[in-house]
Amino acid sequence: MLIDLLRHGEPVGGRRYRGQTDDPLSELGWRQMWQAVGSAPPWQHIITSPLQRCRAFAQQLSERSSIALSEESRFMEVGFGAWEGRTAEELRRQDPDQWQRFFEDPVTQRPAGAEPLADFTARVVSAWDDAVQRHGDQHLLVVCHAGVIRAVMAHVLGAPLSAMYRIQVETGALTRIRVDTDRPPSLLFHGQRLG
Repeated sequence: MLIDLLRHGEPVGGRRYRGQTDDPLSELGWRQMWQAVGSAPPWQHIITSPLQRCRAFAQQLSERSSIALSEESRFMEVGFGAWEGRTAEELRRQDPDQWQRFFEDPVTQRPAGAEPLADFTARVVSAWDDAVQRHGDQHLLVVCHAGVIRAVMAHVLGAPLSAMYRIQVETGALTRIRVDTDRPPSLLFHGQRLG
């Protein structure tokens, strides 16, 4: 079984901590996503986050390529609490110490009101496990978010939660994971485009 994880393209408003803020894709974001999937999509099923920066593209790809589509709320991005809608520059300027503490220890030094990283990872992994069980003989595409891809990669590679933010996930890029019945899952590639 192959599962491809596609991070959404750039949303309207550019780079910022969106979390669960539901911004649509920008024109550039749409181009990034079409470029990422190429002209001959190989998937039998698409699963999407319900946030429109993922869902809108997944719906168009599904219709254009006649690929079955389902929505999975557990693949929604991590909630960033007080950081939602803010840029990295704003956050560094406002409280550089908090910014540094977060990257040194993202498990216990969360932004105010943010979803706990362990809770977020548990919901993503439960969605991942369900997708593997439900679609075990298919090549899947999961249209989702950087945090979701980090959580899945940490799970697959056995990395600690504290290392999740050391994984760079570009907009409009694919990560492919192979799931076998006789051995642990393996990361085949990360940060690529099929187009």
